[in-house]
Amino acid sequence: MKKVAISIGDLSGVGLEIALRAHEEVSKLCKPIYCINAALLSQGAKLLNVTVPKDFELSEVGESFDIMPGVVNAASGRYAYDSFMHAIKLCETKEADALVTMPIHKEAWMLAGLSYKGHTDLLRKHFDKEAIMMLGCPEMFVALFTEHIPLKEVAASIKYKKLKQFFLDLHNSIKKEPIAVLGLNPHAGDNGVLGHEELIITKAIKSANNKIGFEQFVGPVVPDVAFTPYFRKNYNYYVAMYHDQGLAPLKALHFDESVNISLNLPIIRTSVDHGTAFDIAYKGEAKTLSYINAVKSALQLEANIK
Repeated sequence: MKKVAISIGDLSGVGLEIALRAHEEVSKLCKPIYCINAALLSQGAKLLNVTVPKDFELSEVGESFDIMPGVVNAASGRYAYDSFMHAIKLCETKEADALVTMPIHKEAWMLAGLSYKGHTDLLRKHFDKEAIMMLGCPEMFVALFTEHIPLKEVAASIKYKKLKQFFLDLHNSIKKEPIAVLGLNPHAGDNGVLGHEELIITKAIKSANNKIGFEQFVGPVVPDVAFTPYFRKNYNYYVAMYHDQGLAPLKALHFDESVNISLNLPIIRTSVDHGTAFDIAYKGEAKTLSYINAVKSALQLEANIK
């Protein structure tokens, strides 16, 4: 049975609850290895008023602290980082076949003195590879060209060489399926009337398709019709130019079941596609579907590589 390292995320949030509640089902799919120490696990289980399963295997990480449900704090931010780095190491040393991450809180990372904007940013710098963030479920996947940057910086970030390489890297992970590329501007620029970024996008698409050898990338597609049922009959892979352009429709349609996948890396990493949910932390209300789907996606990716 494959081993999957689970980084526990921000312990002020719902990650530990999800891991405990879903353990029985996840254990039927793989052998999970939870990156948390026994003292923190015991403390969290007590807050949740649950019993830790006997086969809940740990790979001990870091020092203990007082868990503060629903409170942004540096200690939980730092521990989420330490758990994540420990899980990465398990994959690098082949002690785990894949990595699944619980949600972190970006402000807590900042309070802990960490400069990374999130998991994908850290993976990119750790491996010195242009990791691609793709989110979704079998009905619809969205890869993000830009991620956690201010909206005012998106247009200036659309550069021909960088976008072409993004398409080629994405092709290396998604070999055959057609991929719709969203334009940046309303009406995909209306031939320059509403913006000129689509000229760059078009050039990058054509060049990437020429190198790939077939027209895998299609567009730029008018963003306000790209996610209609008519259009989605032909496409379930998309490239969005910025974060909310792709994730707003995805989460409106598939919030509970979506996962986050990191492509173009030497390890397999998937994640839940939701946040720390501090408002319901340790209240027994967290849903497990995204996490279970993240484990399934990691195992599927691992099987595809083999």
